[in-house]
Amino acid sequence: MERIEQIRRHLASQDPSIQCSPTSAGLYPSQYTYTSPDCDVLSKEQRDFYEANGFLVIRGNVSKAQLEKYRRRFQQICDGEVQIPGLTVMKDVALAKKGTTEKGEKVVTKIQQFQYDDDLFEYCCLPEIVKYVKAFTGPNVMAMHTMLINKPPDPGTKTSRHPMHQDLHYFPFRPAEKIVCAWTAMEKVHRDNGCLVVVPGTHKGELLEHDYPDWEGGVNKMYHGIKGYKPSANDRIWLEMEAGDTVFFHPILLHGSGTNNTNGFRKAISCHYAGSDCHYIDVKGTSQEVIAKEVLEIAEAKLGKEAAAAIKFEDVWSFRARLVTGEKINM
Repeated sequence: MERIEQIRRHLASQDPSIQCSPTSAGLYPSQYTYTSPDCDVLSKEQRDFYEANGFLVIRGNVSKAQLEKYRRRFQQICDGEVQIPGLTVMKDVALAKKGTTEKGEKVVTKIQQFQYDDDLFEYCCLPEIVKYVKAFTGPNVMAMHTMLINKPPDPGTKTSRHPMHQDLHYFPFRPAEKIVCAWTAMEKVHRDNGCLVVVPGTHKGELLEHDYPDWEGGVNKMYHGIKGYKPSANDRIWLEMEAGDTVFFHPILLHGSGTNNTNGFRKAISCHYAGSDCHYIDVKGTSQEVIAKEVLEIAEAKLGKEAAAAIKFEDVWSFRARLVTGEKINM
């Protein structure tokens, strides 16, 4: 409990006007596991914090002008003004069950795979994002998974929440230490509108078994959660953030988000990155078979049974991957 309070005080005391002071990675080569040996953008305090907790918040990292550009593009997609190849548009399960015919922002909870839309992919390539990403992945960086999340006001079913999970559950590539998510708040996020919640230090554990939670109101597609997870307010941190704040976090870190109990939307934009020297793995016989089966069923529905028969889980991710900077090696 005391450690959690220390982390809360640390987050509350962060001054957005303070810039990172580079430090030589060579000074502390043996004590770091979760950051790149060539890391020179993080201060020792920041690096130590990530190593201990599995996440790091950088205040005021992305400009409001850039966020407004992404907001406008999202609106165009929701309104059907533009069609993006390969883009997945997701709607709230509660509204889908009601058979709503509404269109636009009010029913779209998330868009995924925007790597091939240059307007949104710009986020993944922002220097102010990528310089931190390289502290975790190394110099050769691939964008593996992109999302713009639009948590709508909850319809009373609590379907706007996301169960506690580990992102590595979705990824057939390793090592986990060379994967990182950059998640940027597009507006003020807080407990009332469903900010991220994390369990510090859980990135040091193992990938746990996931499945859909048995929630009365239903669960949105692909919103898997850790089986048997029992929440405790004593081990969690709610990441309240201002527009432009970015959190970087490890793929084994336990995290989720709460219900949006406000009348407004809660938007964030994110990208999962991996070092291009990572490698794909076969998830057969592991807990990840559950998600692999679901992803391949979606591929079959889109492509047809014959075309999808030759596709493997790792192929789906290979198709999505796009080089951000450096050299493409394995991914």
